Amino acid sequence: MLFPTDLTSFLELIRQNGDAAYSLMFAYAASHSLLLALFAGYAASAGALGYGTLIAVCWLGSFAGDAFRFWIGRRYGAQLLARFPKFGRAVETVTRLADRHYVWMVLLHRYPHGIRGLAGFAYGMSNMPWSTFLLLNFGAAGLWSCAVVSAGYAFGQVSEKVMSDASSGLGLVMLIAFLALSWVLSSRLERAIERR
Repeated sequence: MLFPTDLTSFLELIRQNGDAAYSLMFAYAASHSLLLALFAGYAASAGALGYGTLIAVCWLGSFAGDAFRFWIGRRYGAQLLARFPKFGRAVETVTRLADRHYVWMVLLHRYPHGIRGLAGFAYGMSNMPWSTFLLLNFGAAGLWSCAVVSAGYAFGQVSEKVMSDASSGLGLVMLIAFLALSWVLSSRLERAIERR
């Protein structure tokens, strides 16, 4: 079977390719956030991935991705904004927020959908020192990793108790509904932050 058609087969595919799955999670945590980490937490609850290893991989990936975006913003921010002016307003808004509320911004920017990609870049263009950013980023990446992977893991544990293996299709539907709800909530949080 080239691509699994049910949740049990998909989790078995992840189990068989654990190293590749961890590499994917590192890259995804570095470049994006939430949904895949939630699913990976679910996969960890089913034994397809190691819970502690998954948290560490997501933590390091999230930290590295934001540190890289900070460096790009610090080094090339003005040049890139001149080249791509449509991002200017959003970056300026995040930069202003970072200058005023840098602790809260670094702690919370991973959760709303769409803000994360610009936030690290904007922090690099702000007045925030490297040392402050690295310290806050390391702690925030750890909190994010623990919270998101644990939420997916907890969902997996609850759904396992509610369903039997025979209702694997229902489990897939519940997982998709959980991920969709997470995306909707993160989008609403993003809009609330943009209104500030």
